[in-house]
Amino acid sequence: MAGPDARRGAVVVASVALLAVASAQGAFMDAQTSTLDAVEAAHRALWSSFVSPQGVILDFVGEMPTPEDCTLGRPNAIGWWSPIENGPMFTGLYLHAACERARRGGDAGDREEARRLAEGLLKCASISTVPGFIARGMATDGLHHYPLGSDDQTHPWFYGLHAYAMSGIPSPEDRARVVAKMKEVADALQATGWKCPCDGAFTGQFRGAFTGRMFRDAARYLFMLRAMYDVTEDKVWLDRYHVALAARPARSAKTRLEICADGYAPDRDVIKGLDQGSMWIYVGSQGSLAELVAMETEAPVRARYAAGLAANAANALPAIEGYRDFDNNDTKVFGNANWRAGYPVWFPQKTQADAQRLSVTGDRAKLGERKAYEARYMRNPLAAAAIAALGGAAREAVEPAIRHYDYATLHMAEFFLAECAYYGVQ
Repeated sequence: MAGPDARRGAVVVASVALLAVASAQGAFMDAQTSTLDAVEAAHRALWSSFVSPQGVILDFVGEMPTPEDCTLGRPNAIGWWSPIENGPMFTGLYLHAACERARRGGDAGDREEARRLAEGLLKCASISTVPGFIARGMATDGLHHYPLGSDDQTHPWFYGLHAYAMSGIPSPEDRARVVAKMKEVADALQATGWKCPCDGAFTGQFRGAFTGRMFRDAARYLFMLRAMYDVTEDKVWLDRYHVALAARPARSAKTRLEICADGYAPDRDVIKGLDQGSMWIYVGSQGSLAELVAMETEAPVRARYAAGLAANAANALPAIEGYRDFDNNDTKVFGNANWRAGYPVWFPQKTQADAQRLSVTGDRAKLGERKAYEARYMRNPLAAAAIAALGGAAREAVEPAIRHYDYATLHMAEFFLAECAYYGVQ
C-alpha cells in the first residue's frame, strides 16, 4: 500500500504543468506569508462559528432545526436552506484538506481537528437504521435528521474518510472503526446498485446515484470502488473497480476511463452555467481524479486520469477570476440565517417532488441577496481554485483568490474551499 509521500508524488508526476494567471493586484509581495495569513484567517473563521458540536460543518450560522422540523420537513424534507443542508459534503471535502494541513504542519491541534471531523462523518452514517444512508446533519438533539440525503452528500463522505484512514492520524483501533463503517456503507450501496437510499417516510426510495454517464458519475464511482480496495485490501473491490473502469454506462459510447480522460467539459451540456455557478459540485470529482492518479498502478490508465485532471484544471482557471467582483464591504442582506421567516410556507410532503416544490417558496424580500452574491463571487471562484490546484496548477494561479476575502465577514461556510485550494497545491 503506497504511503502518503508516494501517493502525492504520483499526482505531481502525472499532472500536467499549467500556466498561471496574473494577479489582479500586480506582482506578489511576500506572497507565501500573505497567503498563509489568509488561510489562517479562513481557518479561524470556520472553526469559530461553522463546525457543529458533532464535528459537522454547517452551511451558515442560524437557528438549528429541531427534531420536529426534521420529522415534518421544515423548511422542506430535503433539508435545503437549513444550516444542516450540506454537512457530509462540506465536511468530507474539508477533511481531505485538514489531513493535508496536519501532515504539513505536524501540529497536534490540527490532528485533533481532523479526528473531530471524521467522527462527525461517522455519526452521519450511524443515526439511521437504513443501510447506506448518510444524513445531512443533526437537529438540536444531535440525532434527528432530514429523510433525504443525496449522492452529493455520500461521495464526499467516502472522500474525506478515505483521506483520514490513509493519513496516519487515527490510531489502529480508530482506523479499523472508520474502515468498518466505510465497508458497511459501501456494501449497502453495492446492494442498491450504487443508488443513495432515503430514510424516514421516504424509506425504500433513492435520491441520486453514481453509475450514470456524466464525468461526475464516472470519477466518483471509480474513486469509491478503488478507495475501498485502498482501505480494506480486499480484492473484491479491486475487481469491481476494473470492471467498472472498462464498462460503458447506459446511453454512453465511451467507457468510464474515457469519460474521465475527457474531464468535466462534456457535463456542460447537462449542467447549464457550470463554470459560472456550479464549480463547487465538481471539487470532489476533481479530488477523486487526483486520488485515482495516486492509487492507480497501471501507467496507461494513470495517464488517462492525468489527462482529465489537467483538462479540468485548465478549464477552471478562468472561473477563479470571479473573485475580482466580490466587494468585502458589500452590505446585502443575508436573511437566510432566519430561515423560518424566509420560508414561512409549509405543507406535508408525501413525495420528493412535493419537497422540491416546497423548497422554492421562499420570501425573497426577507431572504435578501447576500447568499447568491457569496455563491457567485466567493464560492464559485474558490471552488475553481481548488479544482485548478488539485489538477496541478501553479500556486500563483490560485493564491490571489485565497487572499482576496475578509473571511470574518462571510456568511456561508463554503469559504472552507480556500483551504482546499491551498492544501491542494502540491
